[in-house]
Amino acid sequence: MKSIVTGGAGFIGSHLVEELLSVGHEVTVLDNFSTGRLENLDHLAGSVRIVECELGSVGSWMNEFAGVDLVFHLAALADIVPSIQDPDAYFRSNVTGTFNVLQVSQKVGIGRLVYVASSSSYGLPEMFPTPETAEIKPQYPYALTKRLGEELVLHWAQVYDLAALSLRFFNVYGPRSRTSGTYGAVFGVFLAQKLSGNPYTVVGDGEQTRDFTYVSDVVSALITAGQSERSGTVYNVGSGTTVSINRLTQLLGGETVYIPKRPGEPDCTFADISKIQTELGWLPRVAIEEGVSKLIEEIDYWRDAPVWTPETIADVTQDWFRYLGDSNTL
Repeated sequence: MKSIVTGGAGFIGSHLVEELLSVGHEVTVLDNFSTGRLENLDHLAGSVRIVECELGSVGSWMNEFAGVDLVFHLAALADIVPSIQDPDAYFRSNVTGTFNVLQVSQKVGIGRLVYVASSSSYGLPEMFPTPETAEIKPQYPYALTKRLGEELVLHWAQVYDLAALSLRFFNVYGPRSRTSGTYGAVFGVFLAQKLSGNPYTVVGDGEQTRDFTYVSDVVSALITAGQSERSGTVYNVGSGTTVSINRLTQLLGGETVYIPKRPGEPDCTFADISKIQTELGWLPRVAIEEGVSKLIEEIDYWRDAPVWTPETIADVTQDWFRYLGDSNTL
């Protein structure tokens, strides 16, 4: 099997590349390294082809798709605040980039495409666990552009008969989770704070709950989707349960400090995973206690990550409150 992983130097992408190689795939990584790290693939040197490119622009990277069986499209700009500040870059990366990947995939006749979507497309859901049929209500440009990319994938499956699926990931965590970005993912923030001896910056009262899904489970979902014969549909990928942020800090161990609740963030994320269980036979396997324990074992990865404080967080999230305050919430 010949596979392409866009965003393959990123957190989830690098774990996917690892697993694909382990089962005998020939893998090409397409990445612009805006958030992905070449170091995430250092241990695979010589086993994987790496092409640095911009998917938002037509280019020679498209030649890599000839003869490809599977395309896993993970490449995207993430983070809320930068998407508010620079929606043009997010549209170019997450929408135009997806369009270009679909165009070349359809043109050369790849076997199957799996798109990584985001549970942020649900906005502030009203039903828990949240099914794939829930209303789509993006609250900020990142969520919107990921949803638009998903719409493109489903449309190409319908109109051009491209075998494609979309997986809506909830809160993915694990080794190599992002350390960059404007106030990044919660585990990257907390682990850097733990290493430095700083208190964890907990948003609101910490009773909000999240569907934390370990990276090996989402990789398993990606590969299961790649082996499926279904097309033109969407699946939630989650852990099957929720955990409060306060419980997370208890598992990590250490002091906490509470910072203002942010607009546009749900009080709960909780995936209804019955559809993917029934139709694809996929199940998550890693409980939060096991996952956090594995992270602590590899905590040195976050030694050079930025250490956020209430003051620095307040500074970089000013636009978050400015644009997503109560009077502006969609």
